[in-house]
Amino acid sequence: MTEKEQHEGTTHFGYQNVPASEKARKVAEVFDSVAPKYDVMNDLMSFGVHRLWKHFALKLVAPRAGERMLDLATGTGDLAVKIAPKLGPKGELIASDINASMLNEGRSRLVNAGVVGNVRYVLASAEVLPFPDNYFDCVTISFGLRNVTDKLEALTEMNRVLKPGGRLLVLEFSQPVVPGLKPIYDVYSFKLLPFMGQVVARDADSYRYLAESIRMHPDQEKLKSMIYEAGFGQVDIYNMSGGIVAVHRGFKL
Repeated sequence: MTEKEQHEGTTHFGYQNVPASEKARKVAEVFDSVAPKYDVMNDLMSFGVHRLWKHFALKLVAPRAGERMLDLATGTGDLAVKIAPKLGPKGELIASDINASMLNEGRSRLVNAGVVGNVRYVLASAEVLPFPDNYFDCVTISFGLRNVTDKLEALTEMNRVLKPGGRLLVLEFSQPVVPGLKPIYDVYSFKLLPFMGQVVARDADSYRYLAESIRMHPDQEKLKSMIYEAGFGQVDIYNMSGGIVAVHRGFKL
């Protein structure tokens, strides 16, 4: 089933099939629930390694003074808080999320860190970006693409708003590539992760959805093909932690 067919009919919400029109609402309910404990759970779930994943992604992004950047699915602002200072007073960062609870968490984090002046906050869907063509030097999306209903449509929108030669960076959970890692990862994902979610966030179901959504997300090569299909040129893949997480970097033709 194509992304467009999914969008027009049914799609997956974790392992469930749901009307495509309902997925965004159901994802919103998940993140409304987990927002207050999101950062704590990120540290617990990854044993702090998510900070290294994001540090590596930022090195690939290489923000420069004066650039205009878009951070989609900005969440609690892990990337945004690092990117904005590098853009300087003449640059601009737009931090965007479809979920108001997460966007508010991100705004609070940046304000508390003293990151103000060159950041705007926009509540928007990645599938319908409210920005002009050829507007940004770089678009980033970190651990958010798997929650989008129509991923190809979102990637096409990212291509549209990028300037020619602009860069895209997708940081996302992916599929293990190291022999023997998958069964260990499955036990962790489907047993330990919901347990931690229940103990810390009082919400096992949302973290069960997280594990399922990762399994339903396109693997490294499939996502690379989708990025090409969305109109990008060179696309590079960088696996981390044995492929549990991958960075895809593409450039607009």
